[in-house]
Amino acid sequence: MIRLLLVLLTLLTAQAARAETITLASTTSVDASGLLAAILPQFTKQTGIDVKVLAQGTGQALATATHGDADLVLVHDPDAEAAFIQSGHGILRREIAWNDFILVGPADNSAHFAVSASAVTALEAIFSSQTIFVSRGDKSGTDAQEKRIWKAAGRNPVGQGWYKDIGGGMGAALNAAAALDAVTLSDRGTWLAFNNKRHLTIVLQGDPALINRYDVIQLNPALHPQAKLTLARQLAEWLAAPAGQAAIGALQIGGQQLFHPDASTGG
Repeated sequence: MIRLLLVLLTLLTAQAARAETITLASTTSVDASGLLAAILPQFTKQTGIDVKVLAQGTGQALATATHGDADLVLVHDPDAEAAFIQSGHGILRREIAWNDFILVGPADNSAHFAVSASAVTALEAIFSSQTIFVSRGDKSGTDAQEKRIWKAAGRNPVGQGWYKDIGGGMGAALNAAAALDAVTLSDRGTWLAFNNKRHLTIVLQGDPALINRYDVIQLNPALHPQAKLTLARQLAEWLAAPAGQAAIGALQIGGQQLFHPDASTGG
């Protein structure tokens, strides 16, 4: 009898533990930069809720949530986010932080554009000089931003021999750029955390068009009744609350802040 009670107690404990775990579909940059590893244990300690992270490109993260395989999303592509919400899958979008996109490439800057140039001018120079460029090509927020800049520049690099579409994450793109002495677009957080820089350096930064905003979006219970929305809401609210904002702002590498907390409520 005692053994049976112990077995039942173990099963109930395991079931309770599973009920206190949520799945966060997030962009790769908040994972590869080390942000989630730094802040989620603090959330778990305060709430008892464990967070399983699916680090994917923004497009794939939103698709994962659409298919019912995540409880919350943390992404950085305003256009894709708006479509996700308009389709009825997402509600209560909050901006929780920002950093910026940068162009990194060989220190000799073979594309010969000024470091103070705009992103559009830089990509025009890359196109004209046929400088090797690594594109993530993975429908991520970074990939979407890159495509917007090419469109603004009036250039289409697809199919050019110097344009390397790798279909991979930010770390893979930076590794490819380092191996090829190529230029690529990166979020600053992942760049600061990246250890294989070799000859790469920042060749363009500071363009206001390269601000990179991160939003947490809750799922619509009408379409996703299976999601653990109450637990997920606690994480969304924590990220936007003083404790979460302080945790986000505390992450530094080499004295440089990776993300700037900026909680607000969006559409």
